[in-house]
Amino acid sequence: MSGRRIMTADEIRRATIRLSHEIVEKQAGTDGLLLIGIQRRGVPLARRIAAAIAEHESVDVPVGALDITFYRDDLSMVAQQPVVKGTALPTGIDDKTVVLVDDVLYTGRTIRAAMDALVDFGRPRAIRLAVLIDRGHRELPIRADHVGKNVPTSREELVKVHLEETDGEDGVEIDRIVDSPMAAESVG
Repeated sequence: MSGRRIMTADEIRRATIRLSHEIVEKQAGTDGLLLIGIQRRGVPLARRIAAAIAEHESVDVPVGALDITFYRDDLSMVAQQPVVKGTALPTGIDDKTVVLVDDVLYTGRTIRAAMDALVDFGRPRAIRLAVLIDRGHRELPIRADHVGKNVPTSREELVKVHLEETDGEDGVEIDRIVDSPMAAESVG
């Protein structure tokens, strides 16, 4: 990592445990609960939250993965041949409470795309949002129900989440955007 560290591995672990407790409390248990991670780093975060719920509730909450690639409103700007990471939902989502899990909430466009993708698979009772980092600067009226850490940022900064499963280490850092304004669009 090269930027200013704002969360250590231990802080990520504690935030994940806290998120798991908040989700169960808001749901009043685990009945009808599904955790769906947004590809890429939302998936391991959803698995970690599910593991924490299993530890303190002795219940295995189903976890899935949602690929929003073709639902993005900036798809033509992202890549000519986008990398599709795959969607794998554990069960039907009809009449379930789906908690979307992502690493960084920024403009809200990723979450809008995720909700569009999700409703193609059914009609959940409720959709909630859990994020590790909320950095502000929303462009759409979207807010997280569960937040690991609020981090005020400028638009000239990047929030980089590193997870053991995808990056070989856990940590969160903030970096300055060097020269590309489009770089900020790919984070959050």
